[in-house]
Amino acid sequence: MKVENNNVTMSPSGFVVLADHIPGIIQEIRYYSTYNFIGDRVDGYEEPVALLTTEAARALNNVAKAAMVQGYRLKIYDTYRPACAVKHFVLWGIEDQDIRMKPYFYPDLQKQELFSKGYIASKSSHSRGSTVDLTLFDMSTGKEVDMGSPFDFFGEVSHPDYKGITEEQYENRMTLRNLMLRNGFEPIDCEWWHFTLGNEPYPDTYFEFPVSAQYLKRN
Repeated sequence: MKVENNNVTMSPSGFVVLADHIPGIIQEIRYYSTYNFIGDRVDGYEEPVALLTTEAARALNNVAKAAMVQGYRLKIYDTYRPACAVKHFVLWGIEDQDIRMKPYFYPDLQKQELFSKGYIASKSSHSRGSTVDLTLFDMSTGKEVDMGSPFDFFGEVSHPDYKGITEEQYENRMTLRNLMLRNGFEPIDCEWWHFTLGNEPYPDTYFEFPVSAQYLKRN
């Protein structure tokens, strides 16, 4: 990811609580929990809530409406991620002994490869506030749609164009991808769940304020 400068700010101006803009959205904020590739709650996640820039929230609301027509709801795993959380990832990467979650999230890779292969970066688009990790929830079955690999599973199987999955799983990925593309979001080549608003409002700014609806309301 190209970084134009190192602007970092604590100001949450321009951000909203996603659930206030998209009624019925499902949230499973993994980095607030201990069920993630680190195995601990990640620094900066003070509440299990999704925050996004106003522009990204509006665009995602359009995605949610289009998905609803097809019988789906959106399920959110991560949105805005403070810069301190990314630093937590980097420090975890340096700790060679901590591989508690390797069997679940990166069984075929060494920790260092998560960085060299681009699954984890020292600066994340999530910290700019217009990136979202999500999947589709099938309202007819009451389950997440089968995408062929779980969220945050690091490996080739999670690449959006990976063909070693079933035809149905691949079509499910393309359904999500097309919904996002049609509403202004752009994918990346190594994670089927990751999308960034193409015309993001803060392309050069990395935010540091905590993931907290209360913090947003106070500021």
